[in-house]
Amino acid sequence: MTPFSHPARTGATADPSAGGPDEGLRRTLGVDRRRFLSTCTAVAAGAVAAPVFGAAPALAHGRDRDHDRDRDHGHGHVLVPADKRGIILYTVRDATARDPLATDLPSGFREVFKQLSRHGYRQVEFAGYRQHANAPGGANLESVEGARLLRRWLDNYGLRAQGNHGFIPPSWPLTTADKDTFKKHLEIANIIGMDHMGTGGDPTGSSYRADWDVAADKWNALGAIARREGIKLYTHNHDSAYGFLLDGGPLDDQGRPTRSSGIRKLEYFLKVTDPRLVWLEMDIFWAHVAQYKFHTYTAHDGSTRRDVFDPAGLVARHNKRYPLFHAKDGVVSTTNGMGYDMVPFGTGVIDYTTFFSRVGQRNYHNPMVEDDNSPSATDPAQSLREAKISYDNLAALRRRRR
Repeated sequence: MTPFSHPARTGATADPSAGGPDEGLRRTLGVDRRRFLSTCTAVAAGAVAAPVFGAAPALAHGRDRDHDRDRDHGHGHVLVPADKRGIILYTVRDATARDPLATDLPSGFREVFKQLSRHGYRQVEFAGYRQHANAPGGANLESVEGARLLRRWLDNYGLRAQGNHGFIPPSWPLTTADKDTFKKHLEIANIIGMDHMGTGGDPTGSSYRADWDVAADKWNALGAIARREGIKLYTHNHDSAYGFLLDGGPLDDQGRPTRSSGIRKLEYFLKVTDPRLVWLEMDIFWAHVAQYKFHTYTAHDGSTRRDVFDPAGLVARHNKRYPLFHAKDGVVSTTNGMGYDMVPFGTGVIDYTTFFSRVGQRNYHNPMVEDDNSPSATDPAQSLREAKISYDNLAALRRRRR
C-alpha cells in the first residue's frame, strides 16, 4: 500500500456556528432550558496530512489525574484537556450488558461509570440506553425516569454526557409519531445534560446530489427542532460519506449522474445545511479509511483526477461544525480493503498528535475514544482494560516542540 501525501492547509477560518441570532429562544430570565432541567433533575434525583505507516505509537505512562489537570492549566502543549477526554459507551457495550448477578466485573451503567471515572474519563457518549435487566434501573433507561437515574450516576462519578447515537426519524416528511419520539429523545438528552444529540449513521447512503439535498432539508428541519430544545444535532460519518458526490456528466439509464465535480458527500452536506442547526462528529478512523479508498474520481469531462482527502484540513476549514470526534486508532492492513484494522487508541499508526495540533480549538472539541473490537468473547475484562490504555494514550498527547 502506498502512503498518500499532500500539503497541510493553513489559514483556515471557522464557520459561524457556535450560536446564532435566535440564541435568545433558549433562554428565559437568563436560565437556558438545559440548565433548568439539569437543576431540577439534580434536586429530584439527589491526519493528519497522510497516514504514517509503520510509525511507533507513543504510549502513555500512568499518571496522577490531578497532576494532569495541573499541567493543563496555562500550558498549550496538552492537546486534549482533562475535562475533554471521553469515550463512547459502545466501546464497553459488553460491560453495560453484563449480568451483575453472574460476575464480579463492573456491569450495567452505574458500575461502568464508576470504573470509567477511575480510569480518568470525564465525558461519555451514549449508544442507546439499554443495559442488563438485573442492573440497577432495569433493562431500558430510555425514559424520563431512566434519564434521571443516569444523570444522578453521572454526577456521582464526575462524568458528563456529551451525546448519544440515538433516534433519528426515518420518515420524511416527518410523521407525527416520529416527531413525538424525536422530541422525547431531546427531553431525555436535556435531563441527562447533553449539549449534543445525534446518530451513528450517515445522513444518506446515496452518492447522488439530489438525495443529499433531501437529506439536508430533513436535517435542517430536525436541527431546528433540536435547537428550540437547546440541543445541537449531529451526524456521524463512516468512510463512504467522504467519497465523491455524483453530480454531473452523462446520465445513466435511470436519469442519474455518473460523474463528479470532485466535492465529497459530507463536504456538500456542510455546504447545504445551516451551520446554526446541523453539526458533525468526525470519526477520524473512518475518515482515514476514506483517505485510503477515495483518492481519484471521474470528472464531468471524463478525465480521471486525483484528490487525496485531508481529514484535519476539512475540520480546520469548518472547525465549529465539528464539536465531537470519534478517536479510534488503526494499524496498517493491506488485505481488508480499508487500509487499517482497528486497535486501542494510541497503539496504532494514525498520527493523532498532528491531527489534534492542526485542528486546534482544544477547549471546543470533544474526542470520544472508540474501538469497535474491544469487547471479547473470551476475555470479559478486555474492553474496560483497553479503555484504560486508550485513556492514558489520549492524556499523553502533547504538541511537538518546534
